[in-house]
Amino acid sequence: MAFLIENAIDNHSLLAIQDAVADSSLYQDGKLTAGKSARQVKQNLQADPEAAAILGVKQKIETALASHPLLKRAVYPQRFAKIIISRYQPGMEYGAHIDEACIDNTRTDIAFTLFLSDPDTYSGGELEIHKSDGIEQIKLPAGSAYVYSADTIHRVTPVTAGERFAAIGWIQSKIRLAAHRQTLFDLSQALELLPRNEQNTAARLNILKVKSNLERLWCD
Repeated sequence: MAFLIENAIDNHSLLAIQDAVADSSLYQDGKLTAGKSARQVKQNLQADPEAAAILGVKQKIETALASHPLLKRAVYPQRFAKIIISRYQPGMEYGAHIDEACIDNTRTDIAFTLFLSDPDTYSGGELEIHKSDGIEQIKLPAGSAYVYSADTIHRVTPVTAGERFAAIGWIQSKIRLAAHRQTLFDLSQALELLPRNEQNTAARLNILKVKSNLERLWCD
């Protein structure tokens, strides 16, 4: 399952985050945290994860996403593995790769990219998702996030002008299997579509019962 969260961060928080990540002194070579397979294709800068300003940024992002209704329904977040602030300048890119299965002793079920730069401030830098039916390019407004399965091959195309800032993170789900998460999400959507009235009370209760019983079966 892959989906878009528009305005994942409120405008006040977004402006504060953009101001914090603009400090050039915070950045180091992105290869320092890349996995073995990704190190050869990673060409970007990454903010010092222990810098006070970046700790505050990561907390804002985690709080906003963890409480977002769509992410809660689709992902069942258990814990965030890591959030990285990346910076791409002209000529930088991140070649096709797949994320590590475990980061900081946490299983990476879901990945997300939260765009922090407005798309008209840089050229290139699309997030490319490799799917069975082709390649999808994503370039979203600042404050919007793209959420996708962490086992997906993906890349960031070369930035040719301007600068691209983004937050990348990983989530361990309470529901291990993607197919199970999709089933639970479909049931949630069915409940949303079924009007709340006396006529539908029994149907809604039965759907909720099925959903709850599946959660008991599948929750870690």
